[in-house]
Amino acid sequence: MSAEDLENYETDMELALYREYRDVVSLFSYVVETERRFYLANQVDLQVRSAAGEVYFELTLADAWVWDVYRSARFVKSVRVVTFKDVNVEELAKADLQL
Repeated sequence: MSAEDLENYETDMELALYREYRDVVSLFSYVVETERRFYLANQVDLQVRSAAGEVYFELTLADAWVWDVYRSARFVKSVRVVTFKDVNVEELAKADLQL
């Protein structure tokens, strides 16, 4: 496989992922961004934790969709994320759901 073929394949996969996102975004209430992933979810629980003087975030999502081109199944029942990095949670207004 040439470098150009690989680049075309990756571009096609990203486009398919965007189209899937566009089709499912209206099913969810929240957008969640972490340093590694982007999620859509219907339930979000964000807890700020502390251990040994360090602050970290524990995030639990239910009924979620994961933006990840390499996952074969992007719909997940529950997700648990533990991170020391920033977490952004936004509730989508119904008007925001229309693309």
